[in-house]
Amino acid sequence: MSEALTQTWFMTQRQLTAFVRQPAYLLITLIQPVVWLFLFGNLFKKVVELGGFGTTSYLDYLVPGVVVMSALSSSMWAGMGTLEEIERGTLNRFLTTPVSRGALMNANIVHNGISTALQSVIIVLLGMLGGAGYPGGVGGVAILIVAAVLLGAVFGAFSNALGMLVRQRESIIGINTFLLLPLTFLSSAFMAPAQMPSWMRHLADFNPLNWAMVAGRSAMSAEPDWGQVLGRGGALLALTVLAVWLSTRTFRAYQKSV
Repeated sequence: MSEALTQTWFMTQRQLTAFVRQPAYLLITLIQPVVWLFLFGNLFKKVVELGGFGTTSYLDYLVPGVVVMSALSSSMWAGMGTLEEIERGTLNRFLTTPVSRGALMNANIVHNGISTALQSVIIVLLGMLGGAGYPGGVGGVAILIVAAVLLGAVFGAFSNALGMLVRQRESIIGINTFLLLPLTFLSSAFMAPAQMPSWMRHLADFNPLNWAMVAGRSAMSAEPDWGQVLGRGGALLALTVLAVWLSTRTFRAYQKSV
């Protein structure tokens, strides 16, 4: 177990080194969250007057949604990095080494989790500068970030599995584009569930993106509903385990094909 963890961390450091050498990438990924927070947030700031948002500030409601959406949108492209390593032959060279096969795939997930956590912290701080309040304090914010990291792990692992299966950039782009908007709008990202059509509200109950938002928002409220936090968080954790298992199995199938 300790050897597998050591190998996973070694492979993660390799990816983090590449990430640190491209600081512009982090800035680029923050452009869209800033647009959502300050342009979209100001445009629809009076929507809270409809009721059901649990706050009088739309920015307070929007920050958790933007954190979770950013985790989703960045992690869905993890398969592109896997595909690039396949095309460059890097992944095949690692197959000739004694490194754990699980470490090769799990390093992507750990790297994605670290970058998601960093991005989430920055978004929370930007929201605070814009006037957002977090009644749940540091603990509530920490739970939101954990929920975002778990969601990122789910879709990052699925994206890696997809990259192993299709091995085509166009397919990954097409599938991600097809999924991103429905997952976003069939959730409480922008609108309180009480203001959503009933059919959308019911579909949102099965949306992992919404699970992370509900867990994060509840934890950040003045009176958290710990049943919602633990229930949605537990569901995310179970889905993460399933996604990581699927990613590892797909990698073993890829290994047999080369």
